[in-house]
Order: sequence, then structure tokens, then C-alpha cells
Amino acid sequence: MSKTDNTAVTPTGSRGQLWLGALSGQSGQYSQQSKAVLFADALLGTEQTRFISVIPDAGNHFPRARHGEVGLEQGWALAQLVRQTIAEDDHATARRPIVAVVDVIGQAYGRREELMGIHIACAAAADAYAAARLAGHPLVALIVGHAMSGAFLAHGYQANRIIALDAPGVLIHAMGQAAAARITRRTVEELAELGERIPPMSYDVRNYAKLGLLHELVAGVDPLAPEQAAINKVKTALNGAVASIRQDSSRDLSARYRSEQAKSTRAASIEVRRRLAEQW
Repeated sequence: MSKTDNTAVTPTGSRGQLWLGALSGQSGQYSQQSKAVLFADALLGTEQTRFISVIPDAGNHFPRARHGEVGLEQGWALAQLVRQTIAEDDHATARRPIVAVVDVIGQAYGRREELMGIHIACAAAADAYAAARLAGHPLVALIVGHAMSGAFLAHGYQANRIIALDAPGVLIHAMGQAAAARITRRTVEELAELGERIPPMSYDVRNYAKLGLLHELVAGVDPLAPEQAAINKVKTALNGAVASIRQDSSRDLSARYRSEQAKSTRAASIEVRRRLAEQW
């Protein structure tokens, strides 16, 4: 498929596509393998950067992967695109940043997906992102909508730094609230009340931030209608994250345990990791 034919021209209405366009100034291109995976190359500050997003694809071959889910096709397409990025920068003096623009409602649940190995496809995507991080690509996840369950693990969670918009509709969790209520045999209202006291159970992005996993929570931005001032604010946050990564000698995810929030709310986890490291 030629570059011209591969250009995405029809908006899907997804936040991922909206923000990829806002940050890159382009409509983006479909990956070679899927019209549900979009990318664009553009300057972020002074650095050439690759932006990647998973978007809805109403005509997807798999019916359960048409609304922004990460399924078989999306997982393999992400893996291919990220590894292509690594290969393209093999001889570069400095590897370019990769920004995963995240608005994914979950993995594609389906019998066909399970039989054909959705776990392998999503693992391939996560592995590719991890390989990019370890190779020296500054990897930033920008959450502009939902970052749910296995979809977020495959697209975004391997980032050196995670940034989220502090806005309605921005959600980071392992399971949808209605499903979590059924599993725990509670009402949605009871689950919401628990979330106020127990941050890991909360569906409020501000409570998620208390876990120390976010590099920054960006307020004052309308995720559905970004104005230039808001776009500039998000670009500033992304530039700050890239600079932080460049200055950090480690390429692992240890920054998530060094924040003051993590030291407070995840003290037991940090202690377990310390003891495991001693005994390993």
C-alpha cells in the first residue's frame, strides 16, 4: 500500500485519533497491518517523534475489535510498527521518542480471539514496546481516554513515563466498573465508595495518581475539544517526560517506585521488591 493510500482521512471520533492529530498536526497513517493502528511522525520540541494510537475500526474483520479494543490484529500491528521503529533507528545517534496515545476500552473478548491466541498478540505488542524502551527510545504513554485491562498492558503500560489528562472520561483500571461490581458482588455505587478509600479500586484518575504510577496529571484540558493552549500544555508535559527519561540512567520502570506517592501508598510493594532483589 502506498503512503498516500495509507493516509487516514476519516475521523473515527476516538480521542486517540483526535490527540494524535492535535499533537502531530497530521491525520496520520495506518500501519501496514491494520486500519485500527494509526501513527504519525512529527517534531515534539526539537525531537522527531513517533506517535502511535489504537483507534476504532468499524470494518474490522473481528467484530469484537471494532470499537477501540486491542485484539489479534491490533496486537500484531503494534508489535510490527514498534519493532520497525527500533530497526529504523539502529544507526541513529539518538533514538527518537515514541508517544503511545492511549484510548483503549479493553482487549477484544471473543472465542475466536482466545482460540487464535490473543494473549500472544498482546504479549508481542508489550514485548515490542519493552524492547524499544530497553533499546533507548524514550517511551511515553499519554492517556487521553480509557486505559483498560489487557489493552493498556499491550499499548502504553511499558512506557518509561505515563502522563494522563485530569478530565472526565479518563480512566485507568484493570476491569470495567460494571464487570468489577459483578465479580465482587457489589453494586456500582458500593464499588465507587470503596474506591474513595482504597486507591487501587478507584475509577477516578486522581485516585490512580496517588499510586505513584503517573509521571504527571495534566489538568485544565478538554480531551474532546483541545484548543491550542491545551495542546501546548500537553506538549510541554511530554517534553518534560522525554527530558526526564533522557536524564535517567535506568531504562527499567523503577521510576514508578521512586515517587513520593508510591513511597506512601505502595510501601509494602516496594519492601517486597527490595527483599526479592536481595535474595535473587
